[in-house]
Amino acid sequence: MLKVAITGNIASGKSQVERIISEKYPVYDTDKIAHKILDNVKNFYGYDVFTGGKIDRQKLGELVFSNPDLKKKLEEMIHPKVKEEILKIFALDIPVVFISVPLLFETGFDKLFDKIIFVSADENTRLVRLMNRNSLTEDEAIKRINSQAPEEDKIRKSDFVLYNNSTLTDLKAQTDSLLDNFTDNKT
Repeated sequence: MLKVAITGNIASGKSQVERIISEKYPVYDTDKIAHKILDNVKNFYGYDVFTGGKIDRQKLGELVFSNPDLKKKLEEMIHPKVKEEILKIFALDIPVVFISVPLLFETGFDKLFDKIIFVSADENTRLVRLMNRNSLTEDEAIKRINSQAPEEDKIRKSDFVLYNNSTLTDLKAQTDSLLDNFTDNKT
């Protein structure tokens, strides 16, 4: 099995790339896995982060992106369980699998994969996308962007880079070309 990670900093367009790739290959998303794990958390260190019996990601985000200690505790609780789920996916009998892992390098999960695709977008583009997508203020969005390692470091560690500063059509063309490379060359 060829194990391919899809990663990129927040609001870079990973979800769009996932959708494009999923037209041809299985794609799994560790954010969705983490959300399922979080939904089973009954109490987050004494903080009320639930609305209607489900975890309120907005409340949780406000907490962890303004408190590094809480963010670290959350990651220590979630990441080992996410890794278990990734390993279960690797046990499937399929020739190639793509897994979206937003915090690939931060978690050390990059060592689990054969190839890494990094989705890149300039910081201002990501800032605007994040503010619009999550209804955040500029300060809130900047906190989230600054909580991740710089793109340059991650690009150096990646095998492929998709640049998402233009149109969805351009992103699709880049992604399709990359997928052709996987098919043609057995990358």
